Amino acid sequence: MSSPASQSRRPDLDSLYCVNPDGSRNTIHPADVKGRFQARKKIVWSVLFVVWVVLPWLRVGGQPAILIDLANRQFLLFGATFNAQDFYLAYFLLTGVGFSLFVLSALFGRVWCGYACPHTVFLEGFYRRIERWSEGSATQRKRLEAMPWNLEKVLRRGGKWLVFAAFSAFLSHNFLSYFMGAERVLDAMTSPPGDHPTAFAFALVFTVIIYVNFAWFREQLCIVICPYGRLQGVLYDEDTVNVGYDAKRGEPRGKYSQGERGDCIDCFRCVAVCPTGIDIRNGTQLECVGCANCIDACDEVMARLGQEPGLVRYDSKRGLDGLARRFVRPRLLLYAFLFVLGATVFAVAASRRTPFEAAIIRPQGTPYLVQDGIVRNPLFVHLVNKQPRAHSFRIEAEAPEGVRVLLPRTEVELESLADERISFLVEFDRSVYEPELQVVLHIRTADGGLELHPSMVLLGPR
Repeated sequence: MSSPASQSRRPDLDSLYCVNPDGSRNTIHPADVKGRFQARKKIVWSVLFVVWVVLPWLRVGGQPAILIDLANRQFLLFGATFNAQDFYLAYFLLTGVGFSLFVLSALFGRVWCGYACPHTVFLEGFYRRIERWSEGSATQRKRLEAMPWNLEKVLRRGGKWLVFAAFSAFLSHNFLSYFMGAERVLDAMTSPPGDHPTAFAFALVFTVIIYVNFAWFREQLCIVICPYGRLQGVLYDEDTVNVGYDAKRGEPRGKYSQGERGDCIDCFRCVAVCPTGIDIRNGTQLECVGCANCIDACDEVMARLGQEPGLVRYDSKRGLDGLARRFVRPRLLLYAFLFVLGATVFAVAASRRTPFEAAIIRPQGTPYLVQDGIVRNPLFVHLVNKQPRAHSFRIEAEAPEGVRVLLPRTEVELESLADERISFLVEFDRSVYEPELQVVLHIRTADGGLELHPSMVLLGPR
């Protein structure tokens, strides 16, 4: 808990504003700000929140648009179905997404963090707004934090925490619907906890985690834990567009009434609105999440003073130094190439997936038996339906002359992402055997639209 004195401390280059000199936590209370970037962020946050909430309820081809069913090792993605054998595709998907963020960072710094990161969307778009509704402006929140516990503090803090808890539970259950399906989550919510113990434990644990993060931990996630934030130092260059302060125009700082000064009147408004409590005038810092609060705040001050906006603005280091910014540079081309490579491999591999799997497998134990001059190979065919709906499969055997295939079933019905192993026997006279002897199964869907032809080399005595 911060002390009242710490709230007036101004950030410098040698310390974090969220940490007091004695090592204790200094709670940050960003002041309210309005402006063009705030309006744009609200639109982006609203769209992203609606997508987050609605997506589990959407259905494509009668199946959820997105479902990560870990228990059954089934995955649905906008009409495409995947099973555990397709998990390798996740590597190319995630690397493609990762390098797209690298491209974005090389171009525009932490614009993802300021506009689209779920942590930012929920914290700035909802939790801080709930806090402002309950406790008032930044000045009022600081006063409330410093006062002893009384009826006003209990009611304001208690009301805020209750709404925080309810919203955290909502986010937790909505997150769970990506793994269970929205309908099953709704059923679990209206059933006794004992009927769905795993889902109940998941929702409870994640509600606590979400609540603690957004009610208390907040900017520490971006500053201390987030690996993407730690990578920014190696992703930036002099042409990366970040939130920056035009020192040539702003220095030397001075009061408004002071004669010889730059455009910066040292009002600290840019610091007051910063969600991580930094002073953007100290230069590019890893704690800056690119939210543009300081830009809108400074433009508002400049407008009141009758001066041009843009003292704090989105610009590159070269741009702030008065030089031309380069768009194309080697690191950007490398990141873009790796992104395209990952996305291409994923797209090609996903498009070449077979809609069902069929393989002939030899069981463990003795590979073949010989009895009265007859060689028998016990085998089984493993069928997996990777389509979003049930299908019937027909099995036909092809074997050389003298080889008999004993199939107990020639038709199999499988539900979506279900699998089945069907044992069968191949037998032939010992005199027929040769090293390249093999059997082929022709497996087709009932409508004949899909087919596979797995084969197996037969074994026998030489």
